[in-house]
Amino acid sequence: MFGFSLVLPHAAAAADPVVDDAAPSVLRYTPEGLSEGEVNFLWWFAQGGIMDPVVRWSLRHGWGLCPRHAAGWLIVEAAFRHSYLHGPAVLYDDLMERAVAAFDLHGPWVRERVARQLHARGPCQLCAMGMTSASRGFIRPDRLQTGRDARPWCAFMARTRAYWRPQVCGICAHDGAAARCRRHLCEDITLGHIDSLAPHFELAQDVARHIHRYDGSFCCDSHGSETLQDRAALVSAAGWCGGWQVLLGLDAAEGQR
Repeated sequence: MFGFSLVLPHAAAAADPVVDDAAPSVLRYTPEGLSEGEVNFLWWFAQGGIMDPVVRWSLRHGWGLCPRHAAGWLIVEAAFRHSYLHGPAVLYDDLMERAVAAFDLHGPWVRERVARQLHARGPCQLCAMGMTSASRGFIRPDRLQTGRDARPWCAFMARTRAYWRPQVCGICAHDGAAARCRRHLCEDITLGHIDSLAPHFELAQDVARHIHRYDGSFCCDSHGSETLQDRAALVSAAGWCGGWQVLLGLDAAEGQR
């Protein structure tokens, strides 16, 4: 079992967190992993707290959670739900539907308007609450141990890697790939590095199509209808919305076990 800590500047009020993509120390693995407070809050998420209207509105404004807390939520959900990831599928189905709509613009200054649509309008909810790797919380020791176990989520990533790996942001992965996560796409548009939005629109459409199928597979009349590619879309959606740094770090760490 292993944990992780994402080193970020202290800027809870920022919409999109500032991550030094060139710094290898941006990811640091620790034996403790998620803090007591983080596991306690994310466990509440897994019990249905994500359906609270205020929470859903906050997640929409922030395009989900920051890289650390998005990965942490998926770890907790996979650990407690035995990889029955209905809650995350619902959220990312909603977010990717919004992403596709954000691209579907016409008229002048399309690239700039798309970037404005995709920019986060609020902070990560957990960061805004002050949740860090040092946060304390009242949680049973056995529940804390389960919530820190990243193995079920890493196994989910490993089983679906062939489908999500080609969609990883080239800046997050430092591999020169043309794909971009939402944040880096916005940055590239601002810097004038994007000639055509077409391939990025197509990527968002592909992820949205498969995450919608995965979300639908939790309905009684469609249970078990999803494919590995549909499941992989959950990884792709989390990476596209929040950034790939922590997800790639988890996948690499599991591969070294």
